Amino acid sequence: MKHGSTSPIILLLSRVISPYIMLFGMYVIFHGHYSPGGGFQGGAMLAASIILLRIALEEKVHQMHFNSKLGIPLGALGVLIFFGVGLISLLSGGYFLDYKLLPIPGYTPADLHSFGILFIELGVGLAVMSVLVSIYDNLLEDNDV
Repeated sequence: MKHGSTSPIILLLSRVISPYIMLFGMYVIFHGHYSPGGGFQGGAMLAASIILLRIALEEKVHQMHFNSKLGIPLGALGVLIFFGVGLISLLSGGYFLDYKLLPIPGYTPADLHSFGILFIELGVGLAVMSVLVSIYDNLLEDNDV
């Protein structure tokens, strides 16, 4: 599976559809605090678009889109973003993930709540995307014996 597809239809469709899946995944992440969806759903969509490229393209090409060595570090960064927002709220004298105590001056508690949820959604989306792609890469490595 490391050689990719030889079908021009699969190559063309994967290259055309994948950016739209990524765009919609980012939309779901950024509007997760206003509408249904959020970090997990958007991260799964981003991972699906990357896995689609991994299935269709050659290894040297799809590694340029998302290097497999970055999977675990980016997943850890997503978890740190999530935990960091909660820890900052906790250190500010509130509860874990108490967004109104985020130290961003000049904003109302409602604005701070929106920023806090947005940061949480970004962290979860990054973690989910990275871990799902890493799981796919690990499963692929085990099958290429």
